[in-house]
Amino acid sequence: MVRQLRMLGTTSDDGKCPTLYEDLDTGDVLVQGPEASAEDIAQMTNPLSGETLVVIPRELLTRFAPKE
Repeated sequence: MVRQLRMLGTTSDDGKCPTLYEDLDTGDVLVQGPEASAEDIAQMTNPLSGETLVVIPRELLTRFAPKE
């Protein structure tokens, strides 16, 4: 199933990333951003296949993340 996304906002000057999106059907929030370093990823607890860490600037969340 293809998600229908709505862009919530970005703190990028050129509009590429980091960016927050909302799934219009489920309300899930997705983030576009740079992958964390290998050292950071190595600290994950029990990652599932396909999971990784993405760096999200605090400003992006405080400005655009849903409050509910």
